Amino acid sequence: MRQFRSLIPFLLAAALLLPGCAKKPSEPSSPGSAPAPERFKMTVQLDWVAEPEHGAFYTAEALGYFKDEGLDVTLLQGGPNTYAITKVATGQVALAQSDSTTVLLAIQAGAPLVNVASIFQHDPSVLMMQVSNPVNTWKDLDNRTIMARPEWAFLPYLREKFGLRFQVIPQNYDLARLAVDPNFIQMGYYIAEPYYLAQQGVKLKFLHVWDAGFDSYTTVVTSRKYAAAHGDQIRAFLRALRRGWQTYIEGDPRPAHAIMLRINPKVTAGYLDWSRQQIIDAHLASDRDGGYLQMSAARYAREISQLEDLGILPKGSLTPDKVMDRSFLP
Repeated sequence: MRQFRSLIPFLLAAALLLPGCAKKPSEPSSPGSAPAPERFKMTVQLDWVAEPEHGAFYTAEALGYFKDEGLDVTLLQGGPNTYAITKVATGQVALAQSDSTTVLLAIQAGAPLVNVASIFQHDPSVLMMQVSNPVNTWKDLDNRTIMARPEWAFLPYLREKFGLRFQVIPQNYDLARLAVDPNFIQMGYYIAEPYYLAQQGVKLKFLHVWDAGFDSYTTVVTSRKYAAAHGDQIRAFLRALRRGWQTYIEGDPRPAHAIMLRINPKVTAGYLDWSRQQIIDAHLASDRDGGYLQMSAARYAREISQLEDLGILPKGSLTPDKVMDRSFLP
């Protein structure tokens, strides 16, 4: 994990070389009418390509919720080399989607960041394997090989909690080996990859990260500088985002899915409906009382304590108030 932390200053510096985000031209006014008020421009970096985990964002875009709040929002798709945290820290985007563990480590490394909302209440990460794989419990992973992101904080957590030894090969986001090797184990999102393997007749089982007691948020993160200068706009963005989740989860997902199908040619209508249902069934987007975007100081305190116990964070270096700010929530 020391290697992962040492990468962050490098990424922050490298990001300064990235091109700036494109700006949208102002919308023309009709002849004889007063000019429309100029909307506040805001660029938001998503963590992955357009999929149902971004349903709130694309619903708000499709139905004009951002415009209703006086915002002109540009949503950038992500991918394996998005560097969302880097772009936020260097001011290239206003907000980004990430996971709380990654943000905590970046803050500890000196990045001036703060979490302002949650997208997912629970981490949908799993270890995936075919149903015939002999691994059924966490302890069964001893002396196995796992494909995963090497910097994933859950890996040292597993080793420490269960006294395991296992090898890690870097995640390549390809499912080919998992489809043919009944002994293979791979990190994934259970709301995503399993659908595609099921289409090939491959049946999977999972070890859910949250069942091991490690449960991070998927979050919306911004820089401390941006939060201080544009608090009202962040609040407006989150109001629109909450409306987006409510419509996407409780109402009609088709406006968001239409955008996803247009900009992400790798998804299908069947996949989008299936993945959305996984999010609903597990209450990933809201707590069981229907609270979208909510964050808990207690949850952050537990996550910080777990990372301290692993030696990933120095004792006492972070507290919930240093990594989260709920004052922007609707």
